[in-house]
Amino acid sequence: MHELALTQSILHIVEEAVKGHEVQRVKEVRLKIGDYSGVVTESLTYYFGLLSRDTPAQDAVLKLEKLPILMTCRDCGWSGEINKHHIECPQCRGINLRLDQGREFYVESIEVE
Repeated sequence: MHELALTQSILHIVEEAVKGHEVQRVKEVRLKIGDYSGVVTESLTYYFGLLSRDTPAQDAVLKLEKLPILMTCRDCGWSGEINKHHIECPQCRGINLRLDQGREFYVESIEVE
């Protein structure tokens, strides 16, 4: 249920960003979410709809961009995208991997009116 806390944080970021500006309403909030972050996007969308009521973000569109898991093998040097259900180097079958992308979770942009 950490999506509830994440959604509260997103709305806090949005409210702080529009504070002091002449904003009629927030039209869109864009998020980047790594595929290895563990965030359940359906829950995030649900909570955003509930928690944004009576805020500048009410009726805003929540756009989610999923980022793939990118890793580098420390044994053979291979680098690329990995399936989160099969974490091993496709070249040497090693598991000595460095995570280069996939845990991200951040507000990329806020579009206002």
